[in-house]
Amino acid sequence: MNSLNPSREDFAALLNESFETQELYEGSVVKGTVIAIEKDLAVIDVGLKVEGRIPLKEFGGRGREDGPALSVGDEVEVYLERVENALGEAVLSRDKARREESWVRLEVAFEAGEKVNGQIFNQVKGGFTVDLDGAVAFLPRSQVDIRPVRDVTPLMHTPQPFQILKMDKRRGNIVVSRRVVLEETRAEQRSELVQSLEEGQIVEGVVKNITDYGAFVDLGGIDGLLHVTDIAWRRINHPSEVLTIGQTVKVQIIRVNQDTHRISLGMKQLETDPWDGIDAKYPVGAKFAGRVTNITDYGAFVELEPGIEGLIHVSEMSWTKKNVHPGKIVSTSQEVDVMILEVDPVKRRISLGLKQTLQNPWEAFAEKYPSGTEVEGEVKNKTEFGLFIGLDGDVDGMVHLSDLDWNRPGEQVIEEYKKGDVVRAVVLDVDVDKERISLGIKQLGGDPFDTAAAGEIRKGAVVTCEVTEVKEGGLEAKIVDTDLTTFVRRADLARDRAEQRPERFSVGEKFDARVTQFDKKNRRVSVSIKALEIAEEKEAVAQYGSSDSGASLGDILGAALKAREGGDE
Repeated sequence: MNSLNPSREDFAALLNESFETQELYEGSVVKGTVIAIEKDLAVIDVGLKVEGRIPLKEFGGRGREDGPALSVGDEVEVYLERVENALGEAVLSRDKARREESWVRLEVAFEAGEKVNGQIFNQVKGGFTVDLDGAVAFLPRSQVDIRPVRDVTPLMHTPQPFQILKMDKRRGNIVVSRRVVLEETRAEQRSELVQSLEEGQIVEGVVKNITDYGAFVDLGGIDGLLHVTDIAWRRINHPSEVLTIGQTVKVQIIRVNQDTHRISLGMKQLETDPWDGIDAKYPVGAKFAGRVTNITDYGAFVELEPGIEGLIHVSEMSWTKKNVHPGKIVSTSQEVDVMILEVDPVKRRISLGLKQTLQNPWEAFAEKYPSGTEVEGEVKNKTEFGLFIGLDGDVDGMVHLSDLDWNRPGEQVIEEYKKGDVVRAVVLDVDVDKERISLGIKQLGGDPFDTAAAGEIRKGAVVTCEVTEVKEGGLEAKIVDTDLTTFVRRADLARDRAEQRPERFSVGEKFDARVTQFDKKNRRVSVSIKALEIAEEKEAVAQYGSSDSGASLGDILGAALKAREGGDE
């Protein structure tokens, strides 16, 4: 065949060779053949006019000591960095070829969300570097493990799976996570374990963590919450009172949520419920000893036995101390006697009474101080309706305004008393149910109406009065030798209309008058000078008019007045 005139087949072969040669561009991975081994270098022919040399260490060998990693004739993939350098050789790299191959595989795994294998080989700022079979990735410190790891030495140079979080080939950045892989594995284990658990099942676990509201127990790959209220039947203020981290405990599965993988555990459920048959153990009205476990604004909780607590409401703590914080009556851990007031097995509540174990102070007062007894006490308070007096037994009695004085208005008399005064009073009534004691001060001196009646002061009697106040409408006066007061109206000051003038009297002046009203029930006594004058006139007429002297009415009245004046003298 004439070499100057190639056949059609030769031309096609030359054309294909030309195309194959064009594919060998710089920056690509190409196939080559080992044509020689020179010391620590492998001579590679990639189909160019010149060969390239690559250190044997890039193929995994270390030199002649370990023997070459390659043999003449082996076909390898290398990275063509430059077709020809200054020495007339092709610049090749096995490491970059491996890196390029890895990038392709990693991109496929990243798109598919698959895990990749690698080794942590170095520590850098903020994390670690990971070899992903030639490609170098960054492992942030936060992505090493589920929990912070102080020492990563055991993880170094150990093949393990990673999840690619981000890839940027242009910048050559790959970010991976070991934590995501662990979480997925743990989630799978949790799911399998949760499915194997059933409510009511009794299992063993290890206390992993303790909080204010309970403890987390490791059941072998999954945690369950043991709430503080499910640790024991008795009151527990903090789980650390009973549990310690690392302690092995036997628990019962109370609830399992297959969706959220939340597991509720209980320890007290493994013991007999102390509330069974509670009605028979603690009948209403019975008294028991207990210990104060907790104090609140509304009362105090008392433990009757482990697991059984009752509440003493603030209203049942003291007979006399009202609106007082329970902490001022009892203290935590104090031993107290209580009475069972109510038992509710359904709501698991027991109402207790503290004051019921002591004698009702109003009953004690009524026994010691019956009605009519005189008592003494200090004025505790003044109100618009009376005085409150502190009495024996830490109880108060009240003196109503109407029981301060027989004659004067209570609103006036109460101003004479002040807080802290020690006064005497008479017990009028004791209402145990309403916890009220009624007292009277005016009753100490007796009723002046009774005294007046005993002194024969009645309607029609003539009395001597003393003016205490002159008013426009009449006179305020006191009946001499009594505690009775009265008011003489202007119309009753004289028979003669011209003499019905209050101003003709002065304070301290005495006058005689006739009692026109003596109403003990309504406590009113009325007197009249006019009525006395009319009565005396009738008496004079009757006395002198019966004679045959023929005297006129004027003479009779004159004689009567002279006789009266003489009698006064």
